[in-house]
Amino acid sequence: MEPGKIKKLDEVVVNRIAAGEVVQRPCNALKEMIENSLDAKATQIQVTVKQGGLKLLQIQDNGTGIRKDDLEIVCERFTTSKLREFEDLTSIATYGFRGEALASISHVAHLTITTRTSDSKCAWKASYVDSKLTGSPKPCAGNQGTQISVEDLFYNVATRRKALKSPSEEHGKVAEVVSRYAVHNSKVSFTLKKQGENSTDIRTPPNSTAVDNIRLIFGPTVAKELLELSVEDDKLKFKVSGYISNANYSVKKCVFLLFINHRLVDSSALRKAIETVYASYLPKNNHPFLYLSLEIAPQNVDVNVHPTKHEVHFLHEELIIEKIQQAVETKLLGCNSSRTFYTQALLPGANPAPESVNEKNEQEGSNISGDKKEKIYAHQMVRTDSRDQKLDKFLSRPAKNNSEPMDEDFEDTGDTGKSSSSDPKPVRREIKLTSILALISELETSCHVGLRESLKNMTFVGCVNPQYALIQHGNKLYLTNTSSLSEELFYQLLLTDFGNFGVLKLSTPASVKELALIALDLEESGWSESDGKKEDLAEYIVSLLKSKGPMLEDYFSLKIDDDGNLCTLPYVIDDYVPAMEGLPMYILRLTTEVDWDNEKDCFQTFCRETSRFYRIQRNNEPMKDDADNNWKWTIEHIIYPAMRKSLLPPQHFAQDTTFLQIANLTDLYRVFERC
Repeated sequence: MEPGKIKKLDEVVVNRIAAGEVVQRPCNALKEMIENSLDAKATQIQVTVKQGGLKLLQIQDNGTGIRKDDLEIVCERFTTSKLREFEDLTSIATYGFRGEALASISHVAHLTITTRTSDSKCAWKASYVDSKLTGSPKPCAGNQGTQISVEDLFYNVATRRKALKSPSEEHGKVAEVVSRYAVHNSKVSFTLKKQGENSTDIRTPPNSTAVDNIRLIFGPTVAKELLELSVEDDKLKFKVSGYISNANYSVKKCVFLLFINHRLVDSSALRKAIETVYASYLPKNNHPFLYLSLEIAPQNVDVNVHPTKHEVHFLHEELIIEKIQQAVETKLLGCNSSRTFYTQALLPGANPAPESVNEKNEQEGSNISGDKKEKIYAHQMVRTDSRDQKLDKFLSRPAKNNSEPMDEDFEDTGDTGKSSSSDPKPVRREIKLTSILALISELETSCHVGLRESLKNMTFVGCVNPQYALIQHGNKLYLTNTSSLSEELFYQLLLTDFGNFGVLKLSTPASVKELALIALDLEESGWSESDGKKEDLAEYIVSLLKSKGPMLEDYFSLKIDDDGNLCTLPYVIDDYVPAMEGLPMYILRLTTEVDWDNEKDCFQTFCRETSRFYRIQRNNEPMKDDADNNWKWTIEHIIYPAMRKSLLPPQHFAQDTTFLQIANLTDLYRVFERC
């Protein structure tokens, strides 16, 4: 039999075979693109997916962007801005260096790049197939940074596509990648959402901390049980920092976030070594939460092990792992010397709300013989009478209990839509807009029944500061985030009272242009020279809001006159005026954050931005003089009563520490009983 003739494979076949090593599933492609964004010094990264990334995988950042001249070769194999010579690998300080990621993606998907650099007058959009441009880059509108859209992943590799798991499982792996990079890069804001949905699966704020992001993503239960780990060895030239869970916390599957020189990798040897230590502390088949950042001298690390860069080799691996293992054991030993055992705090609604003793006796009266009544023990007695002493009673300056005058910047026009018992009741407009009804329906669907019960029957205990307050429900004490709750309250009122607001009239109309210029001068606005002149932007803001004026006045009682002056704001809650310090940014965000093109999205984003302005601000600090210390009175007598009456708390409030149970009367009684 004749031997087969050896011939050179076609370049397209070679590239698709190589692409299968780099891009094994959507999360691999996303990992490469996130690392490119971080290399580009991005501070905001937004990921949008459809069908787990198989139909669409899009990433948008505000990094340095890509030069137009480089767009022609950016998707060719072995093109990179991060490496010049092989020896550079010994001092590599970036994520990328192989120049294969975008090329590999373009061979198995339809790839589109939209990018703009700081010195470019416009953005440029280019599409790629098999590493090549499908046409010349086209100019388009866009902010500084890069947006990469990957569509129909593995459309030309049917076997690979069939081998992938369900879209929901692929989405879970995508979320896993985003969450890990969000914890490690806590100064960068990460967002993950499904295409077409308003809610986000992951959202972290900029300039956060690793612990705060762990709390947001993995939950408050693990966040409160973390131990900080720090190890450094000059001889082995490495250092480790991170957080590990203590002996009070465990999960069924180990959660291990490992970064070596800021690159997300896995090390089965290190994982097993650490889990061996935890085996002495945790129940059988239970595992810890681990987040470690290992930094090793670059010359001691080989990152060129596999095209996915998921594995690395480094010198003195066994010794370094042993050092880390010893540090973990020392940390757990120190924690174990004063170990405490917690009972699981139940969220409101997990069990039926506790009945009052009198109600219980009435319901069980038929089962009690004669006049015998059930004995009420001390630990069952719960104070819920708001006339009793509150937290402020024990502070040096009691909160004011008299009503406060309206802000001097406003005057009451009498046209508030509210009425006293002697006034004729105003006629309420019936709103039949499908978009508003759909948004209200979403509020009702996402309501957490247990939290609603807690708010409805709460007793206000006192203010901790402008952002936090204490409330009591039954025999439980909660620390509540007033800022988050009030923002959601105003959002819901803006929807449910749509078209029926009273008027808060500014005593002196404020120039929208001047407000916009003030906002653009603030660091919070994010303005840069590439955005254009501030004067031109301010003029555009005035023009846009004036064009929407009739709708804003009719639906939201927000009036902007022909001269571009803001005259009125909606009167949402009786006797409440928002903090005017936020007015400039509110005007700016109405232009940048509201979707004016789609009706439902327009109303939703407008109400969200307005509620953000109206909420109790986090940075409101208590005044020194009692005469100016009216924020406590406002929170206790205006905001929380309004929450009690109408707020429908969304489900995520039960996980994001908006409600945090800090005491249980029954458990406290047992503690003091032993004393």
